[in-house]
Amino acid sequence: MPEVRRLDPPELRTQLDALADVLADCVAGGASVSFMAPFSHEQARAFFDAMAAEVEQGRRLVLGAFDDGRLVGTVQVILAVPPNQPHRGEIAKLLVHRSARKRGIAQLLMEHAESEAKAHGKTLLVLDTVTGDDSERLYARLGWTRVGVIPRYALYPDGRPCDTTVFWKALSEPER
Repeated sequence: MPEVRRLDPPELRTQLDALADVLADCVAGGASVSFMAPFSHEQARAFFDAMAAEVEQGRRLVLGAFDDGRLVGTVQVILAVPPNQPHRGEIAKLLVHRSARKRGIAQLLMEHAESEAKAHGKTLLVLDTVTGDDSERLYARLGWTRVGVIPRYALYPDGRPCDTTVFWKALSEPER
């Protein structure tokens, strides 16, 4: 059974190459996750190195999914929001290595991300994903509410445009 845990700054830094492998694999597989082809391991490592600084500042959480000790997936919870939205967080970069897909790892990552967000006082989460992607079905199955579709919002790594679906989920009722 895969294990999911929050990566503290020291562990995140020791896992930079493994995190970069997952990101680079997802981009190579055509995932629209902010990066364009060609995309190198070094670029992926630099991305997670920058995320480590945000984790150190308490602005972001990075979770890792491990299967037999190997990091095979990750997701982020963005905690830094405008002052008038302290109750809100954002889910970003749900990534699972292609060799580890179809085993429930993405669902485990999302369940842990929601739990971590709630533990950090978040009562509302938002995210966006490629319309028609497997992740869109995952979010619906996990109780996320579909807001709508933004046409041609982003690009696939090869430059083709893709639509994006926006979702939200209430973790609990906010205090008034």
